[in-house]
Amino acid sequence: MELEDQWWKGQLAADIYQALRYKELKLPSYKGQSPQINLRRYFADLIAIVSNRFRLCTAARHLAVYLLDLFMDRYDVTVQQLHMVSLSCLLLASKFEEREDRVPKLETLNSLGCMSSMNLVLTKQGLLHMELLLLETFQWNLYLPTAAHFIEYYLSIAVHEGDLHDGWPMTCLEKTKLYMAKYADYFLEVSLQDHVFLCFAPSLVSAACVATSRLILHLSPTWPPRLQRLTGYTWDNLVPCAEKLLIAHDSDVKEANKQKCQQPGQQQQQQQQGQTVYHGSGQTATAAQYLHRPSVQYPQQAPQPGLAPNHRPASYLSHSTAGLQAPNGNTQTISASQDQKSSIPNRAYQVSMHYTCAAPCFDR
Repeated sequence: MELEDQWWKGQLAADIYQALRYKELKLPSYKGQSPQINLRRYFADLIAIVSNRFRLCTAARHLAVYLLDLFMDRYDVTVQQLHMVSLSCLLLASKFEEREDRVPKLETLNSLGCMSSMNLVLTKQGLLHMELLLLETFQWNLYLPTAAHFIEYYLSIAVHEGDLHDGWPMTCLEKTKLYMAKYADYFLEVSLQDHVFLCFAPSLVSAACVATSRLILHLSPTWPPRLQRLTGYTWDNLVPCAEKLLIAHDSDVKEANKQKCQQPGQQQQQQQQGQTVYHGSGQTATAAQYLHRPSVQYPQQAPQPGLAPNHRPASYLSHSTAGLQAPNGNTQTISASQDQKSSIPNRAYQVSMHYTCAAPCFDR
């Protein structure tokens, strides 16, 4: 279903939001019991790469990954078939969320470089058969809200002129909104990378993305009453999900800083070998800096340098086909930089709304 552009600003915004919240109560259950669950990250990245190539909307990408998760949870599918399933999920999601002229065409899909590297050729009959199987699996119901369906509604009031940055009034509201949108989009993509986020309601994941973005940007209060009223979630409701998002952020920042510290010759050598090299933003903050603090203190420090215009908060947002390789048999092969979060330890972080360090992300 293609909603009207910027529906969250219209008169029906509250009604549409309530309809989405009601629908998410009836979402199919997810048990995480797929025999191929170790390959999920690879196929989620494949969907993201193809989605970015065709510039599909965020809702289409998230719906495609959600359809893939549900299908894998119910069927034992071979690796070769999972390629077809993944792309069929993306086609169905794009038909549901996008305009007809933006839906990827079969010929264009087959011409992609990643298709030849996977030795995969799609046929019209094969796609139709798989799409029919998917639709029958979901009983012809693709009205399945994801976190992406809620994010814009929450972002509409995520930043207010009365908010403080490191205890100081903001001097550039629009710039703050820009960084809020960037980080919210980043955390939204983080939630696609691990099936553990499926244990949370999509609206809660979306709210946690906004709350974590405010935490990273050092906006206070971290979870203001207006967002609590709009979302229906308290800060305590968001903490379990926010912890996982912060752990992923910690890992991405460390990886970005590690790549930045490498010698230029090593970076050039990696690029020649087909590995994706990510450039960090120069941030040295880690997730631990945004976690539990005994008291609230706002140091009066000089503004930190702003980000470059093309800044991307996370390493893996720079999807490219160079970093994606097709599985060989039953073995998954993905570039090391894309496997970072899969090895993140289960650290018992205690998230709170308190922080003491200056935000490294933008000037006041």
